[in-house]
Amino acid sequence: MATFELTEEQQLIQKMARDFATNELKPKAYERDKNDIFPLEELALLADLGLMGVNVPGEYGGAEAGVVAYSLAITELARGCAATTVTVAVTNMVAEVICKYGTEAQKEKYVTAITSGEYSCAAFALSEPQCGSDAAGLRTTARRTDDGWVLNGAKQWITSGDHAGVMVVWARTREEPGARSISAFLVEAGTPGLEVGKHEDKMGIRGSTTVPLTFDDCVIPADALLGEEGGGFPIAMTALDGGRVGIGSQSLGIGLAALQEAREYAVERKSFGRPIAGLQAIQWMIADTGTELEAARLLTMRAAWLKEQGRPFTQEASMAKVYSSEAANRACYRCLQVHGGYGYVKEYAIERLTRDARVTTIYEGTSEIQRLVIGRTLLR
Repeated sequence: MATFELTEEQQLIQKMARDFATNELKPKAYERDKNDIFPLEELALLADLGLMGVNVPGEYGGAEAGVVAYSLAITELARGCAATTVTVAVTNMVAEVICKYGTEAQKEKYVTAITSGEYSCAAFALSEPQCGSDAAGLRTTARRTDDGWVLNGAKQWITSGDHAGVMVVWARTREEPGARSISAFLVEAGTPGLEVGKHEDKMGIRGSTTVPLTFDDCVIPADALLGEEGGGFPIAMTALDGGRVGIGSQSLGIGLAALQEAREYAVERKSFGRPIAGLQAIQWMIADTGTELEAARLLTMRAAWLKEQGRPFTQEASMAKVYSSEAANRACYRCLQVHGGYGYVKEYAIERLTRDARVTTIYEGTSEIQRLVIGRTLLR
């Protein structure tokens, strides 16, 4: 990474993801958004390509290509359809979490089901109605029984919670407050006592479902515990660090798609007898957008490389996430402005991209949380 040169394998994965985004995702992105279509067929194809477990060991069906390759793939997929991409990103995150903290039996059962496409996707159930950024304040409980555990509580904003074959669920296993009483569990779809609520009617990312979950005396076996009892909070924080690389990559892809739309429009659109690409005002908007997205790319690649090397990357992941997500929003705003009135109608992709970009500063940790993380590490 010192010279920022990609390996042959990384380039191949990048091209594969780019081709898939161009040929399979982008042509149907408008319909997915308009009709809230969940991309089941596309997810199955992505599993066949190895993109549902890019950084997962080969023995569990993964591509074992590393974090940089994963980041490249997510960026390219997001250029075609951000909604499909967030499902892919969360699924990869869950597969990695199980690989890192799961037992051999859990890895063989769940990770192979994810990477093979047996499960269309996986879910990450941490947020609750009363706590999003304050993950340590969750109220869902897990009570130990002779046969396993009984879950009670509610989760909110769960990506793909209605389609996931397995989900990681965080619950309090002791009565005392704080992070040390939180544990993580693997819960399969269809488990009695697990109820999926209505789809949220969202502003953007409409081809990805977001649902609440309710656990009403939901019985799960003893071996559903992921990692050690009371060790769930560190699992969540580690997973979120990696997830921020994914969302930084997704944000970059959205921004790049917006820039491409603006470039093409500026060359074709004529005003006062010449293409608006010749106007300095347009050139400066394109220049600022391109510069900021290149900075976002380098920050994201840096975080991905550090994670791949097994080095600390919490600060870098937060920097990549906050900068990339905010740069993507600025990119969409500017590029919509380039389109003028046409950018405000659904016929043009920039309208959807602008709505899709907005949530990137919210999920996987808000921009405000990222700044807290960065500030604390810099002042440590």
